[in-house]
Amino acid sequence: MSAEERNRYFDRLTNRPGLRWMGQNTNHIALPPAVTEAMSASIASEDIRMYAPPLGIEALRAAIVAEFGVPNLAALLTDGGVEGLYHLCHTFLRAGDRLITTDPGWKWPPLFAQAVGAEVVEIPIYDASCGYRLTAQALEAVMDEHVRAIYLVDPNNPLGTCVGDDDMQRIAGIAREYGAILIHDCTYKHFAPDHVPAARYYPEGTATIYSFSKWLGLAGMRLGAVVAAPAIIERLASAAPNSLGSNIVTQRGALAGLRVAESWFPHVQAVQRRNQAAIKATADAIPGLHVPVFPSQGNFIVVECCAAGVRPEALVAALQRHGIVIRQGSYHTPRFGDRFVKISTTVPESWADELCERLPDAIVEARADPARDALY
Repeated sequence: MSAEERNRYFDRLTNRPGLRWMGQNTNHIALPPAVTEAMSASIASEDIRMYAPPLGIEALRAAIVAEFGVPNLAALLTDGGVEGLYHLCHTFLRAGDRLITTDPGWKWPPLFAQAVGAEVVEIPIYDASCGYRLTAQALEAVMDEHVRAIYLVDPNNPLGTCVGDDDMQRIAGIAREYGAILIHDCTYKHFAPDHVPAARYYPEGTATIYSFSKWLGLAGMRLGAVVAAPAIIERLASAAPNSLGSNIVTQRGALAGLRVAESWFPHVQAVQRRNQAAIKATADAIPGLHVPVFPSQGNFIVVECCAAGVRPEALVAALQRHGIVIRQGSYHTPRFGDRFVKISTTVPESWADELCERLPDAIVEARADPARDALY
């Protein structure tokens, strides 16, 4: 796969009218009017003529930190959560270091770690016996003096599971014992009512990744944050990729979103949980399909299709022919990717219903015509 080929693939998708975008966990439920009004007002006032404060607008930084309920933390606004992950890996890892993560998980932090010469150790969690989540026991078994970072995407992408309070406390203790930074990627925390922030138990050594892409639906506007102890933020700020500040228009919209989240977001959660239930009911009615985690604590759901005699890539290709984009498991994990597809659920109910209607025929088509085109 070349970068050019991958870009052309997504360019074709993003320029296809009417596409049901259900493959990247993006949020397609209508924004609160306050958010679009704040961004429009920012443009009208010509905010875009100046740079934003280098760490972010103070009111926005404070509002993000307040969500975690942990005192004495600070926030650095980033150009999306992924920039924060890139910056952390390039700041805290060197050749010969080791990063621990899960399999499945999100693919990019391991790639960032490998780019600086660090070794990546993946703990397999695609297993009902561990609840499809990282356990403290499994983490302890792979720790040694070379581990400098632990990357935990929680809720897990793609499985939608969360680490419980007891395990999170023990995981934080293990990270502290070995002097490792704990990178807690909380991109999907708003969809998980019982989410536990690792910073509660290891505030001095946890770097929490926050995103506005999923819960608020600003993926294309690129805004996230690193929340951590002031010493970590100071170190990151000394050589930040966005040293002139992140998108000021998006920051205005994000602050407006946080101010109305309590009244607006419950509707988003209700719609996406309804969509999860509809997809599960459809999958349960098709022989060979199986939903291993329900409800998902993210805005997506995994559907296993291997027992139905269907390659995930073939099912993705079949649904694309019907104008619906979902994601093949191999994007997240070569080891387990032949088992499942992932479907985003923060979409209009009509999109989810259309997918449910098309899915039986798509299964038949996928068996008859295995995918040949590359998928990314």
